[in-house]
Amino acid sequence: MRNGLIAALDVGTTKVACFLARVQDDGVPRIAGIGHQVARGMRNGAVVDMEVLEHSIRASVDAAEEMAGERVRTVVVNIAGGQPHSANVKVEVAMNGHPVGEADIRRMLEHGRAHHESAERELIHAIPVEYTIDGNEGVRDPRGMFGERLGVAIHVISAAVGPVRNLSTVVNRCHLDIEARVISPYAAGLACLVEDEKELGVTCIDMGGGTTSLAVFLGGQLVHTDVIAVGGAHVTNDIARGLSTPLASAERMKTLYGSAIPSAADDREILKVPLVGEDEDGAANSVPRSMLIQIIQPRLEETFELVRSHLEHGGFDKLAGRRVVLTGGASQMQGVRELAGLVLDKQVRLGRPVGLQGLPEATGGPAFSACAGLIRYALAHAPAPTRGRRQAVAEGGDSGPGLGRIGRWLKRNF
Repeated sequence: MRNGLIAALDVGTTKVACFLARVQDDGVPRIAGIGHQVARGMRNGAVVDMEVLEHSIRASVDAAEEMAGERVRTVVVNIAGGQPHSANVKVEVAMNGHPVGEADIRRMLEHGRAHHESAERELIHAIPVEYTIDGNEGVRDPRGMFGERLGVAIHVISAAVGPVRNLSTVVNRCHLDIEARVISPYAAGLACLVEDEKELGVTCIDMGGGTTSLAVFLGGQLVHTDVIAVGGAHVTNDIARGLSTPLASAERMKTLYGSAIPSAADDREILKVPLVGEDEDGAANSVPRSMLIQIIQPRLEETFELVRSHLEHGGFDKLAGRRVVLTGGASQMQGVRELAGLVLDKQVRLGRPVGLQGLPEATGGPAFSACAGLIRYALAHAPAPTRGRRQAVAEGGDSGPGLGRIGRWLKRNF
């Protein structure tokens, strides 16, 4: 695959990260290059300035390429904006007694995709969740089986065309081709979750800078996704406004002294707060740490209440079980795990990337989960040299340029 390298590009609201991984003989990816930069030109997961974002992406990819000693041409990129919409659709086709083949599976997947294609929204994923043969549920791989009717439940994820194409245009301007696009919470879940969690039911909450996104896994498959336009940057803005301090100072205070849960010692700890517009050595306020926490806690409570209401609205609050995995940069603040457990009434753990070799400690935390998950996604949906395009489609891989042609042929002939 591309000189043996997989390139993952995580374009977030606050940072751009690029991981280059080389697949070893045992099939485990090993990180060969890492680059990350402050993201400029993004807001709430959407592109707002193409030129400055292009510079951020170029700097991140160049740093990773220099570390790996190789150049890349194609990347797997995440999608965080565009108000992603998640829907589960069921498709059934007549088999007339002949054994199920890959052509039958492709026909059903294309049928499910066709129902969700529109001028306003772009299809990102069409993932087969479960197959049925003559009404018998729980079939994982129907190929070679006999029956009269073959059915499939497909999880279809789409996003608004504008934000998706804006991001694609910026990546292309960096002389990079997009091999696949992956919704951010899906990528984060692939990086952090263990197989038992995905099988029994779990909600992965990816707390980014501009968005908080969630992915529900059940029966080993992704069954629901949603994105909320609130993230860690909103907490920073609240601190900056509440204490009249520059954004850089607000971010520093949030990182060093911030907490989601108050403690008895907060009133006794006094923080020096630089005032906006003053010189570094100019006037500064002295405030107790409790004031900082009184600003942070309501915003995080609101975020988790929104997550809970979105899960309830989608009907996945009880279905997803009592397990929650928090990941993303904003999940690292002290007390976030405890607050999430109180608001959501679920068991909560902090998720970090697993299953990647050579990942340094500095980039092995929750903030880099989505980027690590893109590597895992690319490995599972590898192109022709590893498993062949047809098998990737049968397992719900994204449609690349070649698959677009197959899809058009299928529509004409079925």
